[in-house]
Parts: sequence; C-alpha cells; structure tokens
Amino acid sequence: MEGYLVTFFTQQNRTHDDMPLGDWIVREAKQLGVRGATMTSGRTGFGHDGRFHSESYFDLEDTPLQVTMALTFDECDKLMARLRESQVRIFFTRSRIQFGFTCED
Repeated sequence: MEGYLVTFFTQQNRTHDDMPLGDWIVREAKQLGVRGATMTSGRTGFGHDGRFHSESYFDLEDTPLQVTMALTFDECDKLMARLRESQVRIFFTRSRIQFGFTCED
C-alpha cells in the first residue's frame, strides 16, 4: 500500500478534552479505523520556541512524546480533518511511504 508516515510531536503535559494529547490522538486514530499507532517518549528535546523539554526524576510531565502511524492517504485526510474540527494545533511531519507486511497470513 501507499500512504504517509505521520509523526506528531507533543509533551506529556499537553491535554485535550481533559486527556493527555498523545492518548487523545491515539484514541481518535483508532476510532477512525487506523490499524495501529505507536506513542514513544523521549529523554529530551526542544520545541519551535527553543524551550527544552525533558523527563526528569522529579517531573515526568514535560516529557517529549511522539505519536507515529502509517496511514493510507484517505486515513491521513480523515485524521487531519478530525484534528482541525477539534481545534488541535500540533506540530507534525508527513512522509510518503510504501507499507505492508513481509508475507501473507
């Protein structure tokens, strides 16, 4: 199949609808029928504002997060529309890819 590898970048402390934003994106993707998503946390990073974000022993709320998924073109359009409808402003990258499985079931 062809589509996009989409990665969203956020922090653990960002929320939407009283839910951590990373979890909200994963939930919305699942509701739209996306086959899978992976959320990973980073040790440190900095955002467009130049401010550093990092996990620390005392504060995990500022931990950088990435939510990545392989999407068909249609799935990507639907997810981006859902984010716009919900007024979620988040940085993302989108790269065109081929994806599938190495062998059939």
